[in-house]
Parts: sequence; C-alpha cells; structure tokens
Amino acid sequence: MYQRILVATDGSDLSNKAVSSALELAALCKAELVALKVVPRYPQSYFEGGIALQPEEVARVEKQWADEGQAVVDAIQQLGTEKGVNTKPITFQGDVVSDAILAAAHKHQCDLIVMASHGRKGITRLLLGSETQHVLTHASIPVLILK
Repeated sequence: MYQRILVATDGSDLSNKAVSSALELAALCKAELVALKVVPRYPQSYFEGGIALQPEEVARVEKQWADEGQAVVDAIQQLGTEKGVNTKPITFQGDVVSDAILAAAHKHQCDLIVMASHGRKGITRLLLGSETQHVLTHASIPVLILK
C-alpha cells in the first residue's frame, strides 16, 4: 500500500502519538518511515528577535536546536529498529513548518504524510494558523491527521 511514510514530529506528547501510529502503519505495510523534525532558523532581524546577537552566538543556538531535533528523530529511529521498521531520521531547517514538511515529503519521495493536529479552534487558530491545515490543503499525496 505505502512504500515510504513521512511522520512529522515536534517532540510533544501529541506528536508522539502520531509517531506511534506511523510506526504501526509502516510495520503493517512493510514501508520505510521517514521521521522528520523541522528546526527553525534563529530570528535574524531586529523585529523578529528583539535582541541582536553576534553571528557566533546565532550559530551556537542553531546548532543546539539542530542537535536537539536530531536527538528527537534518532529516538524515533531506535523505536523503529525495535519494531523492525526501516526508519530514516531527518531534520529540516525552515521558518514555515508546513512548507518544510511538504518539501521533505517531496525530496524523500514519500507517499503518505502522518502528523498530529492540536485541534485549535476560534481565535487561537486564527492567530497561530494551522500547519496541519496548510499541509492538508497543499499536499499532493495523502495526509493522515491524528488527534
């Protein structure tokens, strides 16, 4: 059915449930699992970050975020190994999470995206936007949303 499944995670409890479901589905389909953690860039302009940092400090912070993101997907790879699922851990740097998810799915030729939805409603959804909604409406492959 599916050959390569991308699961997007932010390391939260809710996304960990999506990871568990994606691992189970990949095991059933004998599919490869691509575990993705999107890592943000450090805000560079005055209006983005409020405090200007030296380039060395920005590089240190971005490396720390990348290392933490890699640890999240490496843990998923370990879970995949325990379940007999070939798992590829990747991090992707980007400012817009949904665009990074779509780009990673395309780059790694995935045929399904699995992700969690926080289920925000009303003004909170309006102010924060919905990465899940953006992925769902812009993906050219099936998207499985878990709550």
